[in-house]
Amino acid sequence: MDEKDNPFDMDSSSFDADRYLEKLLKDCSLKQIMDTEAAVVKDTQTLHSDMQTLVYENYNKFISATDTIRKMKDDFKQMETDVNLLMNKMQSITTFSEQITGTLQGTRSQLCRLSEKHSLLKRLQFLSTLPAKLKALIEEQNYAQAVQDYLHAQKVFAQYGRQPSFDGIKRDCDAIMEELKERLRQDFQSAGNTAQSLTEIGELLLQLDEKTSDLASEMLRCAGKRLHEQIVMLQDQTERDMLEFVDMGIDGFLNDLALVVTSYFDMFVAKHYEHERDDFQENALNALNIFLNENVDKYLTLVQDRVESDIGYGDTQVMLRALDRLHRRLQAMRNICRGLQVQRNTLDIIIGAAHQLCDAHSKSLKDHFADSLSAVRLSLVSAKSDVNLSELIGNLYVAMVEKIKGVLQDLMIFLRSDWSFNIKAENKGALCVEGIREHLLIGFLRHISKVMSGFADVSSSSPPNLLLVLSKTCLELEQQGVHMLIALVDDLYEIDSENSATLTHETEICAEMRETAQALLDSYVRLQGTNISQMLRKSVETRDWLNCLEPRSVRAVMKRVVEELGSIETVLASLYESAGNAGFRTTASSDSSRKTYFSNFNASKPQYRSNWSNYTPSQLESSYVSNIHRLFSERVDIFTSVEFSKASIVMGIIKIGLKTLLECVRLRTFSKFGLQQIQVDAHYLQMNLWRFVSDENLVNFLLDEILGSAVHRCLESVLMEPNAVEIICERG
Repeated sequence: MDEKDNPFDMDSSSFDADRYLEKLLKDCSLKQIMDTEAAVVKDTQTLHSDMQTLVYENYNKFISATDTIRKMKDDFKQMETDVNLLMNKMQSITTFSEQITGTLQGTRSQLCRLSEKHSLLKRLQFLSTLPAKLKALIEEQNYAQAVQDYLHAQKVFAQYGRQPSFDGIKRDCDAIMEELKERLRQDFQSAGNTAQSLTEIGELLLQLDEKTSDLASEMLRCAGKRLHEQIVMLQDQTERDMLEFVDMGIDGFLNDLALVVTSYFDMFVAKHYEHERDDFQENALNALNIFLNENVDKYLTLVQDRVESDIGYGDTQVMLRALDRLHRRLQAMRNICRGLQVQRNTLDIIIGAAHQLCDAHSKSLKDHFADSLSAVRLSLVSAKSDVNLSELIGNLYVAMVEKIKGVLQDLMIFLRSDWSFNIKAENKGALCVEGIREHLLIGFLRHISKVMSGFADVSSSSPPNLLLVLSKTCLELEQQGVHMLIALVDDLYEIDSENSATLTHETEICAEMRETAQALLDSYVRLQGTNISQMLRKSVETRDWLNCLEPRSVRAVMKRVVEELGSIETVLASLYESAGNAGFRTTASSDSSRKTYFSNFNASKPQYRSNWSNYTPSQLESSYVSNIHRLFSERVDIFTSVEFSKASIVMGIIKIGLKTLLECVRLRTFSKFGLQQIQVDAHYLQMNLWRFVSDENLVNFLLDEILGSAVHRCLESVLMEPNAVEIICERG
């Protein structure tokens, strides 16, 4: 139902009070009816008050309008009287004017003739005094007024020049103006003139009928001298900052250049000279274009040299503010220089500055990285045993990452939206932005990888812990640093590296970091293995194995080896998490170590005695027991890459040490007691090395090889009782 036709709406024209009251009594409670009554009474009172106020306001307006109409009636009566009086006065003025016109009608023509004669006399008087006036103006250096007066007199000379008196005045004036032309030519050629003075003098010479083509060439030549002086002056402003330097160039050089260009254009290109060749305007425009571009190129080359000298030393923001101001000025010159093409702009300088700053930051990053490495090496050398490798790694990693972040943020200043230039809009600029990613970030990451790889070289004398620190740092970069930094540069500079065929993908850098970390870790294993090997080799080579006494204890070198491995394991435990429980074992496996170690010698005590103690020396030497065992054993690779875990690293070191011991044993000849000493040492190693590795079988196999080689190289192959060996080893 339309609201206008609703009988229950008090604001509707169709409101039915009886139906509304009946509906209210039917649908509402007593309280709701009383509330409705109170609301209606309140609305009625409010409406009554509003209507009363409206009536009072309209009443006041009505009274005010009545007073205004009454006043207007009085004013119109006075105005009517004044208008009637004005009409009478105008009629009187008209009558007097007609009388005056009639009286002066006879003398009007006479007055016109007298006025013409007076004008002629003034011109003649001007001509008679013109030579003196021209000399006075020239002495006052008011050349413009002198030329104007001379040109004004040319019309009179053209009309009366045949008369002898006027002909003499004309010759005097021509001679004076020739001297003025010569003086103007000298002033025009003076190198000290500003562009404005050149323009003023050029205009005067053109008015004095100087040859246009010669004057055009001379104007560019003289302006070129003046602009060259300004370039030389700007070259000496090395003490000023970049903003002051550019402001001086804009206020001086560019303003003069713009004035020369616009004046030349207006004088020689925009105007048509009938006495010149038809292609004069075209040639003049080409000459002006060459002149403009040569001078802009000179100035921008000077600015570029200044930018190159300030990169890395001055404030980059101040430099870019200056270049932004210069860019705006050149844009304005393009709009002013109609028909001309300014070939070079500041974008190339800005892009070049970005490249240079990128190179400076790249060098800064490399220097910072070298300093960080030196600090790490110094910490490792100066500290004895309490150095925290995890802290060193964290400091090195964080220092590199934060330095790179800071550099990337610094270079963002080239892409600020408030600059008048947009380097990303240009192809060179887009390549420059990508170059920040490739040359700066990717290049520095590869530099890190290359430098760290150098420490993994066999010929380098790097401390073992340094190799660990560098390897772990590379691993951290591979796992999170590379992704985070590349994502940051792609986000900051809005680079779509995923869909680019030319940009380096992060997987390539991660692979290089992983490879470097692996090489460093392998070098660490070789270095530590070599240290263990040297101890074992000296212990074998410096001992007389043919004149040994019966073993009563484990040799000190074996204890030293176990201690060294324990120290290495402690260092590695702070850096690498072990897989599962390997590397954190506190008990040996059930019987595996013993069974493996005595696989050829004493799988059990009766077998031990039957296999070795019952053989004669000749039988031991010719036995095929160990050879058969090698035939069915897996080949042990010693110098292989290790995994990034504590157990794998320690196992790699142990393999190198035991392999060295094996080769040294093969080159010696042993007596019975010498063989038994090797037996005791091997058993001691078996008792202690199981704690460091996850695969006891490999260690026990190498120990089997060592003892087997000693048996083969023994003159009297008699092994010690296992119980006695255990007692000696447990006694330490």
